[in-house]
Amino acid sequence: MKNDGFTLRKRLRSFRFAFNGIRLLVTREHNAWIHCFITVCVLITGGIVGLSGMEWIVIALTIGIVLAAEAINSSIEALADFVSPDYHEAIKRTKDLAAGAVLILAIAAACVGLIIFIPKLF
Repeated sequence: MKNDGFTLRKRLRSFRFAFNGIRLLVTREHNAWIHCFITVCVLITGGIVGLSGMEWIVIALTIGIVLAAEAINSSIEALADFVSPDYHEAIKRTKDLAAGAVLILAIAAACVGLIIFIPKLF
């Protein structure tokens, strides 16, 4: 890939591609819909219980990490399906590992949520 140097126009275009990736994530990836629904619930609940600034920072980072992981998982799955439309054990293992990574982060996010919200709710 040739590097033609930095231009503001190229940087702005790269943001357009990135925002398109976010649009694809939230409009076409079913698992991302679940994450987005939970995000909305967390944001509403956080507003109701009055989270501190530090708690909002932790919640925002946790949400961002889970959604980013889901985007990476979705891109790995799409690329794997393109490269190998037929069943291959190595492709299955790759997709399972990527999905497992999202699950690990989702479980960690749930733990963070419980640590923050349980004392405020009870």
